[in-house]
Amino acid sequence: MATWEKEWKGNRGEELLKAVETEEYRILTDWKEGVCSLAMKNLCGHPVRLEKIPVLEMDMPFGPDTPVYGEAYNMLCQYSGTVKKVDLIGFFGDHGHYRLSAPKDFQQVYNLIRFTMENGESLLLGFSSCRRFSGEFWFNEKKLYAVLNLEGIEIREGETVALETLFAGKGPKEAVEEAFGDAIQTNHPMLRTPEIPTGWCSWPVYGPQVTEQNIYDNLNAIKEQGLNLKYIQLDDGYQPFMGDWLQTTDAFQGGMEKMCLAIKEQGFEPAIWVAPFIAEEKSELFQKHPGWFVKDTDGKPLASDRVSFGGWRCGPWYMLDGTHPEARNYLSEVFRTMREKWQVKYYKMDAIMWGALPFGVRFEKNRTSVEAYRMGMRAILEGAGEDSFLLGCNAPMWPSLGLVHGMRVTNDISRNFDSIKEVAREGFFRNWQNNRLWINDPDTVLLRNSDKVVPDPEGKPVKINTGLSRSEFLYNASYVLASGGMVLAGDNLAEFTEQNRADLNKLLPPLGQAAVFETDDHAVGRIALEKKEILCVFNPEDSGRDFPVQVKKTAKAVDFWTGEELGVWTRGTRTVRVEGRSAAVVVLEFTGE
Repeated sequence: MATWEKEWKGNRGEELLKAVETEEYRILTDWKEGVCSLAMKNLCGHPVRLEKIPVLEMDMPFGPDTPVYGEAYNMLCQYSGTVKKVDLIGFFGDHGHYRLSAPKDFQQVYNLIRFTMENGESLLLGFSSCRRFSGEFWFNEKKLYAVLNLEGIEIREGETVALETLFAGKGPKEAVEEAFGDAIQTNHPMLRTPEIPTGWCSWPVYGPQVTEQNIYDNLNAIKEQGLNLKYIQLDDGYQPFMGDWLQTTDAFQGGMEKMCLAIKEQGFEPAIWVAPFIAEEKSELFQKHPGWFVKDTDGKPLASDRVSFGGWRCGPWYMLDGTHPEARNYLSEVFRTMREKWQVKYYKMDAIMWGALPFGVRFEKNRTSVEAYRMGMRAILEGAGEDSFLLGCNAPMWPSLGLVHGMRVTNDISRNFDSIKEVAREGFFRNWQNNRLWINDPDTVLLRNSDKVVPDPEGKPVKINTGLSRSEFLYNASYVLASGGMVLAGDNLAEFTEQNRADLNKLLPPLGQAAVFETDDHAVGRIALEKKEILCVFNPEDSGRDFPVQVKKTAKAVDFWTGEELGVWTRGTRTVRVEGRSAAVVVLEFTGE
């Protein structure tokens, strides 16, 4: 480790990261202050088609037990573990779930890898652009490779192709993540929006059985209770078939245009769920325009379950081809109609991973799946308008850079504590992205139990209550606070109690500043604000624990949720007791000492 520290000079890694060269091609590098622009020159006397290629390599400088964190291709998973063994965070892995290819005898992560060194500092390597090619890191106890997926595009004889840029940085975790975010912004500036969205979402309460009356009931509850929520987000369930986004089911007799305009008339903003890159076979879109979809090798539309996950509802899905000009015109027109006729500016775009799955044959055959996806997303942005808010969900992470205003950073939350603590763990690893790459969406905040129907041993439906305690719900609410991102209520607001209202109002308006965690156990986080700091301590275990925390300045301490004054906390180490399955949130108002 000492040798590694000595050899890595400042934040630069040129001394150890070597470019790859084969008989077929040469990788060209141009290092500037820890960022390397990469290109590839075809050395053959004929065109070549290459798949995944290593572009930089180095001997593995760390021992097998060195902690590692890595990003995924898809939003729904991440990777954590050690050099010797990396484990999946989440349930929907790139390889087992989406069936993306993985190398033999190597661990694999996508676009970002961070090692935690013995002194607590981090080494971060990451692709700071994703214009055409998805990046990967392959590693084992001997070697580390930076890899790009060229997806078999043709590279002509003697041609030099610009690839992506790679960032290398070493130092405190927060500092290197901030520097990496700055490097990404150079290539993919964050889409700015004047405010962090707040609102209510239909999905956690009603799922795909949502009705017009459900929407009006919750809208009226927001008004009656004086909740400071702006958007009414109608989620999946209004459309008759996946793909027919401008049509509605019988549950919405008045149609979506009427409903959205009614929402605006009552002083709120309509928000709509749409999955622009998918269609089911029964849809009018697929029946009328099968040529707009990704094909198999026989020229027929490719069902996603033949190569990947078929879809969580109404599958198998077919994948709209972003390289097809008429498909792009269709995407623009759908969002333009929603904007101009329905007066919608906020779009939750789900299942957009299917626009970037690296399978099948596209209309423009020399485009990668990343390019196809980004072409389709630009068409959506054109239709949605400059003042829109596009939220990515179930998305390809790095291919979405610079194309969405917000990004869901976790799986869906549900009313059980295993889900609550898992979603928080997933989100905290991505806190650094908030207000650097996009506005993070931590998923909805849940504050109430709900009846649900489950089968008994004989298969008969039985209604049970989810049975979470208030401290467990406040664990979820504290996570949403610490995310620094969007705040969307996920309960039936007509059933809110006075305590529910008070808890939700504590989160409004959003702070916009994410908590910084010094360690990957995400036990103690700090939200730095002007003249004060919010200390967030999370205990997902079943029994209570004492947490040592550093008080940096003498401060008046106040419990965030109750408003109880906790006295004056002086500089130094202090023990904070947190009971099991709960979180402590303390506002430290600095006294100037």
